[in-house]
Amino acid sequence: MQISHIEHVGIAVTSLEEAIPFYENLLGFKCFAIEEVEDQHVKTAFFQVGQTKIELLEATSPESAIAKFIEKNGGRGGIQHIAFAVEDGVANALAEVQEKGGRVVDKEPRRGAEGLNIAFLHPKTTCGALVELCENPNK
Repeated sequence: MQISHIEHVGIAVTSLEEAIPFYENLLGFKCFAIEEVEDQHVKTAFFQVGQTKIELLEATSPESAIAKFIEKNGGRGGIQHIAFAVEDGVANALAEVQEKGGRVVDKEPRRGAEGLNIAFLHPKTTCGALVELCENPNK
């Protein structure tokens, strides 16, 4: 697997409406996209910081992974995952992880925000961090 860069850092928030002004007004970033990913029960907002993006994630359902993360975090948001761009495709990266004995959340790629193919590795494989693999959007 060839990782080219950190694609984005996912931050769970209780409200995009409250969080976006912090990133825009205090840090000077510009939100360039807001979208809902219905099958993941999440609404996202993106900010570009150099080659890396910040993805804010707000739950749209109590069943979402983001709602569960915030609940486990005492009702507060925080860094929820880190996403790496892979050069040789997400399916190939998943196969390589599994061949090396790693556990995965997603057995095959699925569509994520910005229309990217994504998949998550299980935190028990990654020393507790939730790791997302994304297709490299620059290819």
